[in-house]
Amino acid sequence: MVFAGGSGGGATATGGFGFAVQVVRGRWFMVFACFLIMSAAGATYIFSIYSKDIKSSLGYDQQTLNTLSFFKDLGANVGILSGLINEVSPPWFVLSIGAAMNLSGYLMIYLAITGRIARPAVWQMCVYICVGANSQSFANTGALVTCVKNFPDSRGIVLGLLKGFVGLSGAIFTQLYHAVYGSDSKSLVLLIAWLPAAISIVFVHTIRIMEVVKSAAKQTTKPFYFFLYISLALAAYLMILIIVENRVTFSRPEYSVSAAVVVLLLFLPLGVVIKEELRIWKQKKAALADPSPMSVTVEKPIAIELPQPDTTKVTTATESSPPPNVSCLARTFRAPDRGEDYSILQALVSVDMLVLFFATICGVGGTLTAIDNMGQIGESLGYPTRSTSTFVSLISIWNYLGRVAAGFLSEILLTRYKFPRPLMLTLVLLLSAVGHLLIAFGVPGSLYFSSVIIGFSFGAQWPLLFAIISEVFGLKYYSTLYNFGAVASPIGSYILNVRVTGHLYDREAAKQNSGLRESTCIGVHCFKLAFLIITVVTIAGALVSLVLVWRTWDFYKSDIYAKFRASADTNEEEGNGVAVVKSSDGVVVKEVEEEKKEIRGGG
Repeated sequence: MVFAGGSGGGATATGGFGFAVQVVRGRWFMVFACFLIMSAAGATYIFSIYSKDIKSSLGYDQQTLNTLSFFKDLGANVGILSGLINEVSPPWFVLSIGAAMNLSGYLMIYLAITGRIARPAVWQMCVYICVGANSQSFANTGALVTCVKNFPDSRGIVLGLLKGFVGLSGAIFTQLYHAVYGSDSKSLVLLIAWLPAAISIVFVHTIRIMEVVKSAAKQTTKPFYFFLYISLALAAYLMILIIVENRVTFSRPEYSVSAAVVVLLLFLPLGVVIKEELRIWKQKKAALADPSPMSVTVEKPIAIELPQPDTTKVTTATESSPPPNVSCLARTFRAPDRGEDYSILQALVSVDMLVLFFATICGVGGTLTAIDNMGQIGESLGYPTRSTSTFVSLISIWNYLGRVAAGFLSEILLTRYKFPRPLMLTLVLLLSAVGHLLIAFGVPGSLYFSSVIIGFSFGAQWPLLFAIISEVFGLKYYSTLYNFGAVASPIGSYILNVRVTGHLYDREAAKQNSGLRESTCIGVHCFKLAFLIITVVTIAGALVSLVLVWRTWDFYKSDIYAKFRASADTNEEEGNGVAVVKSSDGVVVKEVEEEKKEIRGGG
């Protein structure tokens, strides 16, 4: 499908300036801008790098640090406000609010841990990190939700790619902060404060909803595969850097070179954007210059005389039939068929949403607990301090791979074999349980493998969750429902991270230090019981998710995207005296009325 107005007015301009305008206003440049915004929107995933600075600078114990981590997750995932704002305002407004929150929240944390302001109370630090992290939900809502609505029948691919760039952001931030600030992990917080805000402001006006019309499916999905190949190259390069940096200590100039390559790969998708827009530009010029080989259809309104209703019969039927014995409240909560547009209340109280929500609490809560405590887990198992950055980067890389694999693979399996996405979610939850067991038993060297499994499983859950929500409950209120689904993450994090892991860690640390208020624990037993509990909870979530598989089996065996193709056909063919020009390869070019007159009248 293509987007009418996606290159607004570019075909009528001449020369390089007209083409530049088309590129900047085009649908593919919007996707590229979303990639950059998403690649800077995952600062919450590198909390373990600077958490030690917060802990030592402000004198926190592990449970207090985990409480701070919970408010980070709360802010990052409770995006109901951003969803509601996005329902009534354009995406640029949502992104602008997110940029302001990101800068203010993380800047206050940086000033606190560097002693530039008086030591804040714990509740103030919780507010700062919650506000800063909440900017991530505004970025997701403004950019990602807009892209899903613009590509409704490729939503798995779109979600996988965009959430994949969020997964890579941890490794990207690590390279950039080493290049800019050296080994000063406190300055990483300053980088997190200004960089995402700057990117959002630069691209804020390119993110917008575009009209969907029909085209060949290959022409829509092909650029996404090029984007995938570039992102895989970026992930591979970052993986090589991680391996090398684990064996060799990089100097500041060497980090600068590696960061420059990362930035180059981030901007490489711009080449795909220019290539696609150049193809559209040439087709539009050909359509305007030589309309003869193309079919030109002018749609005019057709007057249809409808039969007059029989008022006698209507009156009789109304008087004879009693009003339905259904309360207004019951009609409000009566859900439509799966795949239709649910209201917000209908979706929130549905059994499908409750089952999905519980499974996500178990799955994401457990993997997020592992990610947030990776620094302390490595310390307790005797890994060198430098390995913490390695674990974080490994999680980031495999977080990305999990997201793109779940997005692309689930889309392919669904399209070709009608394989239900909820069943893939069940398999991912079972895989994450293996990573939790490796942490629980602390097998020597196993933390590298568990980092890979945890990162992949955590990443894979997100595109599956958001795609399921969009497919089962519709896209009308997707901005709000998308953010409601993300609320499961902080709930799971609070239960499993703060109440279970943090409490048990501090208890083991007190035993090890003869009851003294010492916050450091060394040994396998520090996290063993906590991650055994997390493993059981995760398996329970997998079993509950099978209920959703059973309930949605028939739905996923049907053609769930049929209505979007029908809608695209309608958008393509509708018009009141507006011509629809089709080129030989099926690309639809909708121009303004003056251009149609030029084609019809020969100039």
